[in-house]
Amino acid sequence: MTHSTIRDLRPADWPDVARIFEEGIRTGNTTFETESPTWEAWDAAHVAGQRLVVTLDEEVAGWAALSPVSSRACYSGVAEHSIYIAERARGLGFGRQLLEALIASSEAGGFWTLQAGVFPENEASIALHIACGFRVVGVSERLGCMDAVWRDVVLLERRTAAAAPPQPT
Repeated sequence: MTHSTIRDLRPADWPDVARIFEEGIRTGNTTFETESPTWEAWDAAHVAGQRLVVTLDEEVAGWAALSPVSSRACYSGVAEHSIYIAERARGLGFGRQLLEALIASSEAGGFWTLQAGVFPENEASIALHIACGFRVVGVSERLGCMDAVWRDVVLLERRTAAAAPPQPT
């Protein structure tokens, strides 16, 4: 019997997180990136306290994290998220568990909008997002070039109904 747990991502998880990210890169349908960043670059780009992993029998099987969309105060509750599941764990429901946990964590952390950009070919990711309350807001055509081919990106967002406007400081 397998046991899964969702917990905060720790710096010691980085080798597994990078490996899973690289598995996603190899599919050609998850990111424009061509290689995994260093821990320092990844850490600087993602919101502290909004980084989760799912473990399967105590091994990291997926991760999700938020990145700020802007440094402007008016967007302090808006984040883009990333979610990646290891090849061996895809199709087992861990993506949904992880995304639902990230949504709950983000709402508790004061985020009112989560955004995602997904290649249209990544139908499983689009279906996961829709199942978790995201809506498609459009398609950014020819957003980036990858391997000499223009790629479209489906833009998705999820707003929390419980969000209160940020208070002036």
